[in-house]
Amino acid sequence: MKRVVFSTEVGKVCPECQQAIKQCHCQQLKNDIPLGDGIVRIQRETKGRKGKGVTLISGLPLNAKELKTLAKELKQRCSTGGAIKQGVVEIQGDHRELLKSLLESKGYAVKISGG
Repeated sequence: MKRVVFSTEVGKVCPECQQAIKQCHCQQLKNDIPLGDGIVRIQRETKGRKGKGVTLISGLPLNAKELKTLAKELKQRCSTGGAIKQGVVEIQGDHRELLKSLLESKGYAVKISGG
């Protein structure tokens, strides 16, 4: 079987669905949602932050767009800033208990670790 990987008309072509890369959704769906064990983990970290702690939320089974929306909502509820780095949501300060209750109300199984 001969598979097309490039076309002069559309450029690069997805090998699975034979659509132009810009129109392909199959790779995007596979790569966006991380595989995990279904448990959202919340921990506090101070390493490399000059003693200032952040709360890290990992294991969320969401794609990048949904993760950004959820992070924005969580930051607003905690009245603080934060960021998303490599699929991990960072919330400034120690908000483990509040974040646990917020995520559990959304239907996630949550586990708190770290002291």
